[in-house]
Amino acid sequence: MSSGRRVLVTGRYGFTGRFVAEELARSGWEVWGIGTHAPAEADPQFRTADLTDAAALADAVADIRPDAVVHLGAIAFVAHGNASDFYQVNVIGTRNLLGVLADGGYGQHGIVLASSANIYGNSLRSPISETADPAPTNDYAVSKLSMELVARLFMDRLPIIVTRPFNYTGRGQDEKFLLPKIVSHFRARAPRIELGNIDVARDFSDVRDVAKAYRSLLDAAPSGETVNICSGRATALQDVIAMCRTATGHDIEVAVNPAFVRSGEIKTLNGDSSRLEKLVGRFERHELIDTLRWMLDA
Repeated sequence: MSSGRRVLVTGRYGFTGRFVAEELARSGWEVWGIGTHAPAEADPQFRTADLTDAAALADAVADIRPDAVVHLGAIAFVAHGNASDFYQVNVIGTRNLLGVLADGGYGQHGIVLASSANIYGNSLRSPISETADPAPTNDYAVSKLSMELVARLFMDRLPIIVTRPFNYTGRGQDEKFLLPKIVSHFRARAPRIELGNIDVARDFSDVRDVAKAYRSLLDAAPSGETVNICSGRATALQDVIAMCRTATGHDIEVAVNPAFVRSGEIKTLNGDSSRLEKLVGRFERHELIDTLRWMLDA
């Protein structure tokens, strides 16, 4: 039987899911997970289920009977090659999940949905608050905005909290993402790195801080809110490279590879974290240099 503290984490063994599960467990939650691939070591509180398979998803959720949900399962790499995957997983998959939860009466303590700050596009605001008009510039961002609109269909039956995380990183993130790629080159003391757009700035957070924000929102359960997850300041990519140079004592040649330059690239993303802090209070965050050192020392 449910204890009132059973939480389902979709994408449980993905990059973010591992840290979110650890944060929730430390806070007293009984953590269950679903995903498309089983973990290397057997986990009795994990069920294999694809978000796009509504019947299998319904069976898994009915078996778990969650009191709360943190929905992280998604296609999250902006340069993912198949555009239709964004819509099948991020939109239809989320629609399937919310339908199962609503029909079964599950998740009534709170449902945290991970959207993305990419929905803001090249906003002229700085910092960007949740009231900024959406202006998505790629299929990933469009799919996440569509997911948010789908979620509105269920807000009369489910206590949904929509989050818009800005860029974040940490140990274990795939090297196809920007900061892990840079870190891996410095760790290997490579002489050269090829990047795409280098004249960009991003609001970078530590994945451990993002996990803490998700857990805090789940505990506070501010149903119906849309909340940025961000540090509140943007760091230029050139400054990230300089931090890695300082941390390692290694210099590296940076070359722009046109094949890595994305059309519709967002130049600056800097988030307003005031709503998050109003809802859950201020909490200590990792400085970016400390996050990079943590990754470099992995």
